[in-house]
Amino acid sequence: MREFFGFGGYNRTPEGFLSWQHLLFVTIFMAIMVWLAAFLGLKNKDKDMSIKNKVLMWAAIIVDALEIIKIVIVCIRGNDAMLWRYNLPLFLCSIQLITIPLAAFAKGRVKEAALDFVFIFGILGAVLGTYGADQNFNANPVLSFDNCFSVVEHAIAGFASLYIGFAKMTSMKSNNIIITFAILLSFCVAAYAANHIIDYNYMFLMRGDGTPYDIFYNMVNGSKILYPLVVVFLFLLYVSTFYLVFFFIKKKKSEKIETSNEPAETSNEPAETTNETTE
Repeated sequence: MREFFGFGGYNRTPEGFLSWQHLLFVTIFMAIMVWLAAFLGLKNKDKDMSIKNKVLMWAAIIVDALEIIKIVIVCIRGNDAMLWRYNLPLFLCSIQLITIPLAAFAKGRVKEAALDFVFIFGILGAVLGTYGADQNFNANPVLSFDNCFSVVEHAIAGFASLYIGFAKMTSMKSNNIIITFAILLSFCVAAYAANHIIDYNYMFLMRGDGTPYDIFYNMVNGSKILYPLVVVFLFLLYVSTFYLVFFFIKKKKSEKIETSNEPAETSNEPAETTNETTE
């Protein structure tokens, strides 16, 4: 157990990023995530919102409980009660630790915007935080506390995203886009401030750290002003694109339904009658 939790450091050599062990381990969790979200979502899609919401409540409770356990173990393992500073929910994927509870427990437009936020970013964070987590799988063995907890938490975020879609809980209203933007920008500002206070790289606003953001970091020569602005712009662009695609698909479906419901054309001309008489 000490080896699993990493007390005293891991003795095993990490299998490495994109190793078959990494890909198999992550794929198993992603398959469970998709199946569970589809099963529960389709089962509840025609039920009351209160029933649909119970699943989301449990997801919020479980993911936050796991995060608290993780932080406690990390602090004990490192013999430093302040290590929680490096586990704040200020990465794109870990934001779900706040937005999933908001989606589950909030009311009104805040709930609607939070549901949209989880729907939009949950699955993205799940994929990037598992298949794309090179910094985790290069540093730690696949079957380790750090990687197991990380994959499970990302899978829960992906589950919540897919469940919201399958259960038809999204509002995706155009007038909620501003609130979704506000949520995202608030986290970006908090992450940027935290990075300067504790010298960290929340939301990858300081550098790419081996992620695809390195492309843009190099494009602007590591500018401390342009680079974070580019990252934030990419976040907002993703949200805007997601909404636009959603609206486009919804419009096409509506047009298809209207077309299929149109009555068949009927002729208004009177039927011909024969006036011929027999001789």
